[in-house]
Amino acid sequence: MTMDLLGAIKVSSSALTAHRTKMNVVAENIANSETTRTAEGGPYQRKMVVYEKQTPESFDSMLKNEMTRGDRVKVTEIVSSPDDFRLEYNPAHPDADPETGYVKMPNVDILSEVADMMVARRSYDASATAVENSKNMIMKALEIGR
Repeated sequence: MTMDLLGAIKVSSSALTAHRTKMNVVAENIANSETTRTAEGGPYQRKMVVYEKQTPESFDSMLKNEMTRGDRVKVTEIVSSPDDFRLEYNPAHPDADPETGYVKMPNVDILSEVADMMVARRSYDASATAVENSKNMIMKALEIGR
């Protein structure tokens, strides 16, 4: 039983890492939502977190794999959003197109980012609670064994 609980802690801790990565990427997106000039040239491009794809299995086999592997929740890559940049009319801006007066702004939608942050935070909290509950169950199991 203790090995199963340790496996549960491994799964939850890998989820904590993945959710923390997601929150960091969302924070970077929000911080750069008005950045019109980057080192690569052009406006900042929104970044998105890609999680590992899982093949559907039966519930029992998936549960057993999760308890033993402990590495099923992970970020495989961070990619740039393919969405178009926003155009904002501001001829006085230093990065404005001299002919049209439009500035290419980052493709970051603050409301979407805040919603993503809320989801990531709640997921992080749920994973932290799972780690804490598993730890408490291990402690109770050790107390019974005394």
